[in-house]
Amino acid sequence: MLSAKEQLKTLRRGTSEIIDEKDLAQLLEKGTPLRIKAGFDPTAPDLHLGHTVLLHKMKQFQDLGHEVIFLIGDFTGMIGDPTGRSETRKNLTPDEVKKNAKTYLNQVFKVLDKEKTTVAYNSEWMGKFTSANMIELAAHYTVARMLERDDFQKRLAKNLPVSIHELMYPLIQGYDSVALKSDVELGGTDQKFNLLVGRDLQRAYGQKPQIVLTMPLLEGTDGVQKMSKSLGNSIGVFDSPNEMLGKIMSISDELMWRYYELLSQISTDDLNVMKEQAKSGALNPKNSKINLAKEIVALYHSPELAEAASNEFENVFKKKNVPENIPVVKGWGKETRSICNILKENKLTDSTSAARRLIQQGSVTVNGEKIMDVNQAFSGNKAYMIKVGKKRFLKIEPG
Repeated sequence: MLSAKEQLKTLRRGTSEIIDEKDLAQLLEKGTPLRIKAGFDPTAPDLHLGHTVLLHKMKQFQDLGHEVIFLIGDFTGMIGDPTGRSETRKNLTPDEVKKNAKTYLNQVFKVLDKEKTTVAYNSEWMGKFTSANMIELAAHYTVARMLERDDFQKRLAKNLPVSIHELMYPLIQGYDSVALKSDVELGGTDQKFNLLVGRDLQRAYGQKPQIVLTMPLLEGTDGVQKMSKSLGNSIGVFDSPNEMLGKIMSISDELMWRYYELLSQISTDDLNVMKEQAKSGALNPKNSKINLAKEIVALYHSPELAEAASNEFENVFKKKNVPENIPVVKGWGKETRSICNILKENKLTDSTSAARRLIQQGSVTVNGEKIMDVNQAFSGNKAYMIKVGKKRFLKIEPG
């Protein structure tokens, strides 16, 4: 195992905050493997690269010889995390949570070492909680402390409801740390309140409070807002190799370095050298970006598919050619459909709102002509070549 100083150097990379770093250093000095916990509520069936930021940090802990616990919040998932929400989440059914949890496990081991990962479900202990247990848990926190949350304050200021079960969410997440006796809990910067509740509850239950390590929220391909499928700026773990590589190549050079820091396995020293070379002009940032894209595609698919996607990108975007194997769909007859619905239905965008934004940005063409009217409609008995941005194509044949 590396020295505490060397481990801290690795763990600081990309980290927003460590509470308390001095305590973490003392734990690392002891040389005993730490119990590292990160929880994921299976509220949706698929993950994007923003979700994997925590996974990469967990992998660092694994590589340093620590015990990593991937906690699936199948109990908390039925409540819904109120963090950052302007309204109460819709409650998920146990079947929905179970189905989503299964897909998570198919994705996370692309990053984590399956043999070195403990998978836990918080229903294992919360499902056994009695009413008396829940009252005891609630007695360890006050309403005033809970309402210090910024998102709750914003809702109350607008006379929007805050449900009682939402107040319980941080307590239950915090109790997970008690149940698992975690030494360190990881989470996004937006999870800081919940993570600190875990420290408080561990003290209340006679445990040493965990270290809290927060990671930044990864910006999406627009470089502005955090990665989100609903905003149409996400790069999905299940995206095809060509789509994944193309999306990564579309990010700005500045954002590329952030992706390197949070998603790449390149060493910190090598990354710093690359940055200096790019700054001096000795390195073309585009070459760094294609290497990053190939690394990420290889991780979630394979090195061979990453190389093929890179070659396809070279053919399409540098030689300005239309790709050979673009998707082809049959038209829908004489009826007309709006361009936004066509884009969404054929998965060229994640939503109609994302389609509208791309059209307004001038990023959508049909048969080589830029579409500017978000309400423009097309019949399904003609042939069309649709292009979205620089990387997404669709051919529609008359139906």
